[in-house]
Amino acid sequence: MKKLLFLLMSLIILSNAAMADPIDVTYNDGIYHIVLKGDKIKKRIKFISSESLITNKEAHQRTKSKLTINAGYFDPENQKSMSYIVTDRVTMEDPQVNEALLYNPVLRRNMEKILNRTEFRIVECDKGEYRYEIVPHKSSVDFGCALITSAQGGPLVYPQLRLEEEFFIVKKDGEVVRESCSVLHKTARTIIGLKGDEAHILIITDKHPMDLYEVHEYVKNLGWDRAMAFDGGSSTSMNYLNKYNVTSIGDGAGRSLKSFMIIR
Repeated sequence: MKKLLFLLMSLIILSNAAMADPIDVTYNDGIYHIVLKGDKIKKRIKFISSESLITNKEAHQRTKSKLTINAGYFDPENQKSMSYIVTDRVTMEDPQVNEALLYNPVLRRNMEKILNRTEFRIVECDKGEYRYEIVPHKSSVDFGCALITSAQGGPLVYPQLRLEEEFFIVKKDGEVVRESCSVLHKTARTIIGLKGDEAHILIITDKHPMDLYEVHEYVKNLGWDRAMAFDGGSSTSMNYLNKYNVTSIGDGAGRSLKSFMIIR
């Protein structure tokens, strides 16, 4: 009888473990912390782009995703991406065809820094192993591996904060003379990082805005291994099932965006 009871309890525990949600979402003091657990979920993550700008909620509904967050940078005027996006092994967005970059003399002089900004990747290696990477865009993929999906953003936030190296700030005589994407100002943020074999996401809302120096310290205290920024400020968006809907626009509709990370 005891053996039977033990067997039943073991089956219940195993069943509960198998049913455990690989997406864990917690909220505290204006910050959503999302943890993507296990290996299977890596195959369900995809970065996508939209031909025309749409809200995060629209992308969430159209793709019937479980989780949708905003991803790369874009130009709202010409609706073209300023970040590389790879979907199902195909480069869907290339900032080198964005005239807003090509025709701007300041940006053109710093094109190498912009094109090599940090990106989040999912790669498939021998024996079907999927893994996460946070690396500069021009980093090569390891031998025996293939890039499945990725989104460029930047800058790298941790372990180093690469503001100058990725052309988010310019200094002259030690003073900041140019700033992009409000990296030095307190604002909403979308941050993605790695801790061990897990991917972690922070949706830092308007209720707890941070500059990237503060984000650096925050993820350090969380014990992350690496972290990078996606587009932030008014672009910061998240939809999780029908449970959470985060936007950074006062009317609640959310900003229209170019690229997204979805989990089906």
